[in-house]
Amino acid sequence: MSESSRRKVSNPLGLAVLGLLLESPAHPHAMAATLRERGMDRAFKVTTGSLYDVVRALERAGWIEARETVRVGARPERTVYQHTALGRREFVRWVDELIRRPADEYPRFLSAVSYLGALGPDGAVAALRERAGRLRASLEEVRREHRAVLESGAVPRLFVVEAEYAVRMREAELGWLEEIVADIETGRLAWPDAVSGWVRAAESR
Repeated sequence: MSESSRRKVSNPLGLAVLGLLLESPAHPHAMAATLRERGMDRAFKVTTGSLYDVVRALERAGWIEARETVRVGARPERTVYQHTALGRREFVRWVDELIRRPADEYPRFLSAVSYLGALGPDGAVAALRERAGRLRASLEEVRREHRAVLESGAVPRLFVVEAEYAVRMREAELGWLEEIVADIETGRLAWPDAVSGWVRAAESR
């Protein structure tokens, strides 16, 4: 049985919570705000409900513990959490495992690309171009937000290095999209034809 299958908490959001608490104790509301400020909600699905669920799971597992309850003004009381010694060890083990061992992931785009032929050459080009446009916009947004965080001086580069990875991944996908569109338009990518079999994309128009 793998380490990951035995781990008491395996939700990736739990990794984010443990990471934030490694910096300093915090309450869930502050955790959510920090994740969004750093653009980490792109890597972790952050909702109020999911965050509180993960916090409770981490507390049950003995990885975090309540440190104090605070109240600011008329706001409801909020529980501030901190790492336990066990939680710190498990966090380090978890990060080490994820970095060392590549794992198969199943993004929706990959499953759709498997059936790109169903769109026909023109439909495929139109869909891929639209995705490329959206990806360019997303890429610029990530770059802009990452630059703003670093220029603010509030967060060390190490704490937002995942944004650099996100930029590289988007750049790689954008390059692939542009290459495939060019191959379809020039006919280098063969396309199935119901009558004559496989034909060059340029000849199917």
